[in-house]
Amino acid sequence: MAVIAALIVLLILLWSWDWFIPIVDSQASAAIGRQVTIRHLHVRLGGTVRVVADDVSVAGTDAFPKPLATVDHLTVGVEVLPLIRHFAIVVPLIDIDHPVVDAQSDRTGANNWSPGSGKTKSSSSGAGPKLGVLRIEDGHVHVDDAKVRANFAVTISTRNTPDPTERPLPSNQGQIVAEAKGTYAGQPITGHFVGGAVLSLRDKRRPYPIDLTVANGPTHVRLEGTIEQPLSFGGARLKLLFAGPDMSLLFPLTAVPIPQTPPYRVEGNLDYARDHIEFRDFHGRVGSSDLNGTITVVPTKVPTIDANLYSHSVNLADLGGFLGSTPGKEKTAATAAQKSAIARANNSGDVLPTNTFNVPKINAATVHLSYKGDHIENPDVPLDNIVAKLDIEHGDIDLKRLDFAVGTGTIFSSASLDPAGDNFHTKAHVDVHNIDLSRVMQATHAFHGKGIIGGRADITTTGNSIATMLGNGNGGLSLVMSGGGNVSALLPDIAGLEFGNALLSALGVPNRAQVQCFVLNLPLKSGIVSTDTFLLQTSEARTVGRGTIDFKNQTLDYSLTTRSTHFSIGSLPGPINISGKLGKPSILPGTEVVARTAGAVALGIVFPPAALLPMIQFGVGKGSACENAMAEDETHPAAAPVPKAPTHRGRGSRTG
Repeated sequence: MAVIAALIVLLILLWSWDWFIPIVDSQASAAIGRQVTIRHLHVRLGGTVRVVADDVSVAGTDAFPKPLATVDHLTVGVEVLPLIRHFAIVVPLIDIDHPVVDAQSDRTGANNWSPGSGKTKSSSSGAGPKLGVLRIEDGHVHVDDAKVRANFAVTISTRNTPDPTERPLPSNQGQIVAEAKGTYAGQPITGHFVGGAVLSLRDKRRPYPIDLTVANGPTHVRLEGTIEQPLSFGGARLKLLFAGPDMSLLFPLTAVPIPQTPPYRVEGNLDYARDHIEFRDFHGRVGSSDLNGTITVVPTKVPTIDANLYSHSVNLADLGGFLGSTPGKEKTAATAAQKSAIARANNSGDVLPTNTFNVPKINAATVHLSYKGDHIENPDVPLDNIVAKLDIEHGDIDLKRLDFAVGTGTIFSSASLDPAGDNFHTKAHVDVHNIDLSRVMQATHAFHGKGIIGGRADITTTGNSIATMLGNGNGGLSLVMSGGGNVSALLPDIAGLEFGNALLSALGVPNRAQVQCFVLNLPLKSGIVSTDTFLLQTSEARTVGRGTIDFKNQTLDYSLTTRSTHFSIGSLPGPINISGKLGKPSILPGTEVVARTAGAVALGIVFPPAALLPMIQFGVGKGSACENAMAEDETHPAAAPVPKAPTHRGRGSRTG
């Protein structure tokens, strides 16, 4: 007995909980798939067993040898009676002293936080441990992710933590507070987070509160509200606000590809379930347009996005990013880059958007988009409303409809874009049906009269911007206008005030001339538009056009010849040439143009009325003035002008 007693005393004197470190290290390493080491282990027995691990370290990887995490002291309390009686694990306290996490990733996506060769143990089907107080003191997280160009530091701590022996534990104490600062997606980032106590995560009666603000470059995000049963995805009552100069900058934060936009501010309700996240009933402004709707995201590797959007009032300039141009106007642009891009476009004379479509971003998500704008506010483009329906899947863009109402008429559009490397194989079709000319010219406040516009356009092409697509395109445009008002008000508004007035002057069109018919048939081949038919019939004259438009260089070289429809003492000018950039053409009357348009001087223009007749009837109806004008031109070409007698003012002449 004396020997046994001596052995017991010796065991008590020499006992060390460090003997169990290899077992704890092994179990912890297997649980997280990373090598875990503990320097010292202390255990205090009692009704609540308190275990303290000193100098805990979680190893990195061969590529990132620096430890993934270290903790100076990790304290865990476990209540004994619930474990013995009900096999329930009750953890009234987890105390983490000076945790440091160093998360690293390279450009390939390899990182040091994914599980290693060890396999994490799956959770049992039971209720799991019942957690109490979480206390974090002086926590630090450093993230260096080269793939997303992120390098930021986060400090984490808890505040107002209660005494873990208090019963019942107050679930409204022990808030988690985090502050972030650094760079993300190459932009400065700051963040502030306040979350509820860890105890409230399992309290179904108490929603978990969240207050988060993030500023990533010029983009600001605010998320505030509560999460219902966060561990079982029970839903949320969160208010989400986005604000910034350009929605495309949200991509690194949301993984949702959005084209460039003007400055925006949008807020709404955020909810979630196990399989999707919903941003619903949001409202706000993008540029000068209002934006409302609901967006649902299924966050898989390639997320699926369903967006149902609408605007009460929309400015089409705000949607320019969807067509590859810089959205908004120079005076309302938010960033220096946007102002510069708009200014360059205005000064270059180019009118076609040259920004390329980002194929990787388009491949980043499956998108189903519906959009409706009830009223279009554009003085330069007096359309009434817009309806769009778009699907993107595996990079294929299917524009099922892009329709504009114009008075009693409609412009119907559809297109399909299939990715081919960095380009798209594109087919597009547009129908212009029964457009009321008086509605189109309503913004001038000067044009009066009635007329109908109709036609269609087709294009098959390859490219990665609107400019390259038209520059490589094949197809054509056919357009007809029957009836109309004063041409001196019509042309300046269509062609631009300065250019339109110059064109009228060069053509010598009388101010009181009334538009009767306008027929246009322009084939497109390899980006070059040629002219089959260009006929403008007024009450005083008939104008015929010949020439080409080069979409590759965004230039035109066009000749117009005008002749009176009856013999007159007065004379109209000879042919004129319009050439130069599409956005800044010049008018050059002269004999050099007469030579190029000699075939049109007598207006013996040959065009296929039989081929155009179905298009005319589709666009403006049967029995229109255009049918009569085409037939009249075949049987009675417009009369050539009678030259004026020359006026000589030599030496000795007298003026009267």
